[in-house]
Amino acid sequence: MTEKKIIHIDMDCFFAAIEMLDNPELRGKPMAVGGQAGTRGVLCTANYEARKFGVHSALSSNLALKRCPELIIVNPRSYRYREASQEIQKIFYEYTDTVEMLSLDEGFLDVTDYCHKHQVFATKVAAEIREKIFLKTSLTASAGIANNKFLAKVSSDWNKPNGQWVIPPEKAAEFSYQLELGKVPGIGEKTLEKCHTLGIFKLGDIREKGVLWAKDHFGKFGHSLYQKSWGISSDQVGRRSQRKSISCERTFSQDLKGMQEIEEYFPFLLNELEERIITYYEKIERKKAEDPLLYSPPIKKLFIKMKTKDFKNHTHEFISPIEEPWTLKSFEFSQSKIFEQLGHSLYTQIGRPAIRLLGIGVKLNYTQSDELEGLGQLRLL
Repeated sequence: MTEKKIIHIDMDCFFAAIEMLDNPELRGKPMAVGGQAGTRGVLCTANYEARKFGVHSALSSNLALKRCPELIIVNPRSYRYREASQEIQKIFYEYTDTVEMLSLDEGFLDVTDYCHKHQVFATKVAAEIREKIFLKTSLTASAGIANNKFLAKVSSDWNKPNGQWVIPPEKAAEFSYQLELGKVPGIGEKTLEKCHTLGIFKLGDIREKGVLWAKDHFGKFGHSLYQKSWGISSDQVGRRSQRKSISCERTFSQDLKGMQEIEEYFPFLLNELEERIITYYEKIERKKAEDPLLYSPPIKKLFIKMKTKDFKNHTHEFISPIEEPWTLKSFEFSQSKIFEQLGHSLYTQIGRPAIRLLGIGVKLNYTQSDELEGLGQLRLL
């Protein structure tokens, strides 16, 4: 059986890099993209100069300026980022149709067939892709190369910025054994805290404990972690079940207290959700040529999610207008007020507690029978 050859491409501080490209005066200075200070703004990303001061994505603009008074904050330009992303994706499809975009600035490519057909190494393909991206857009990208998505994604961070890293199959188990848990995709702050409490600091510690111990303490995720401790992951590029929703969320190191703090993060989440919706819509449009039955589903509901410090999840929904349902293509984020109103309503309902996780999203309607579901619900509280 042919060994899989997976590449993960991750653009280097994508939004910030585009702003510095279009405005050379920003180069060499600490800068970030996001909402302005004084407007309860939150950062989308920051360049490497700013990161030296502890400035990063999801940080409030006010706090960012306290950490770095010389920080320049630029308003996001979504249309420009989509434009650059489309050029990058065209390059991906020169090598394979098996592409899975995670967002505008990163994605997986399965280049197994290309490498076999052209008798080239995946490392050479990754280098070619990065070079083409730079020649076309003047932007740099980093790459990870491995035999599965998990290792490819981890390794793309290993030689940033503007570099690449390969994990050969014979080195996968050894590499994973030494991998710190904080670098494993899917492990959040609370899970990491639980692991440290149990004396687990790297994947190798989970391997030593055994699969039964991992499942006892972490359920299904424990089994996945045990497999990853051996460098094993069965996820295939682009092979996902039909999506029922598109969402994004943020877990906070310090709980949010009060609606004002919660509202600060809405612009950041809305921007990320917009990226994900556009990426998914464009993916469907490309696939239509291969599958005439494929269609872009309408949006059934908007929803907001809050998790309190006692780990209880709370959600609230708003149904898309039946007479003119929103679509992935036409949904406008001027509708952001709906999310804010949902947030106010939900936060009041649950008693205004401290919030450790905030998320927003849309639920998709793939079946006609779903169109009338929930008509008895309130349109908006």
